[in-house]
Amino acid sequence: MLPAFTALMILISGAAAHADQGPVDRVTLAEEVSFVPGAGLTRIVGTTLTLAAGESRHLRGRLQAKSDTENIVAMNATIRCLSGSTQVGVSSSASRNHEGSDTESYSVDGQLPLTADLLFTAPTAGSYQCGLYGVTASSSTTGYTLTAVPGSTWVEASRSDQPGAHWWQNPVCNSTGTSSTCSYIGPGQPASAFVFYEPGLPHDQWTVGAGTTAVQALANVTLTTCYRLTASCSPSQVPEAVRLPRGPGSKSVVRLRLEALQMNAAGSHTCENNATTLTTATILDDAHHYTANLSLPRIPVLSTCGRKFMLRVYVEYVSGSPVKIDGLQSTSLTNGMMLNL
Repeated sequence: MLPAFTALMILISGAAAHADQGPVDRVTLAEEVSFVPGAGLTRIVGTTLTLAAGESRHLRGRLQAKSDTENIVAMNATIRCLSGSTQVGVSSSASRNHEGSDTESYSVDGQLPLTADLLFTAPTAGSYQCGLYGVTASSSTTGYTLTAVPGSTWVEASRSDQPGAHWWQNPVCNSTGTSSTCSYIGPGQPASAFVFYEPGLPHDQWTVGAGTTAVQALANVTLTTCYRLTASCSPSQVPEAVRLPRGPGSKSVVRLRLEALQMNAAGSHTCENNATTLTTATILDDAHHYTANLSLPRIPVLSTCGRKFMLRVYVEYVSGSPVKIDGLQSTSLTNGMMLNL
């Protein structure tokens, strides 16, 4: 979970359309469910999936929560699947801070919406309890409650198998940014980076299904500003000298673009680059973290190219303090998937 002392985070855009292969089932929260600091992951709403070994489902959850405090507190929306009481595979989270009961920053005053996606593949045949969980924490206060809003909180799951679907996630990057696999952009760092596409490392290629004529791509990317004295960034990798002080309105600005590259027949070069428009994200230092949701809902598979794709997200520094690209902590904070349609 991201540190509780960080301030609000704002989404780059609304959640992408859920356009899986076949129907999607939604379970909507019918009555309020509260979660409090110190309680860990609290199940908000869920569904049971009975799967054959190797079957995959795309899960999406939306947690909209209100607060009974005006203080800024941390909030996570996490999608995970259990077998009994044991988590199976990785979980996926959207993480931002709730600005408080009096905030006017959201479409509904005081109610923060978070959306997370997960591609779950059953390792063995059986029933799995998959659901949306809420968690909150604060370093400054404990006597508060966040409450999931009925009707606006839900979990979705593909009704049928998503054969051949593929999952990407950023490597480990701990909350203090000291992991060797953490990535930074900005002053003293590279000016840009490709998420899921590290130079010098093997590039993860995905083969579309036989007869498939269209695919879907999506990615969720969490970014952190490295302002002066923050504990979220490695002092050895990002020296204080290249950071700017945090103050009223201080911020970092980046641009992002999701790219799904259809490769040539040999898989050695790009034949067609399918991309979103370059989107500008302003990350207030008070916000500190920023989750970007990016999607290409329907990509034609060209017969003039090969059958392999690569997924990546271009992130470009514009101004402000350096920026950390978050990765795997106890949950995946930066991830993506492609599905056959």
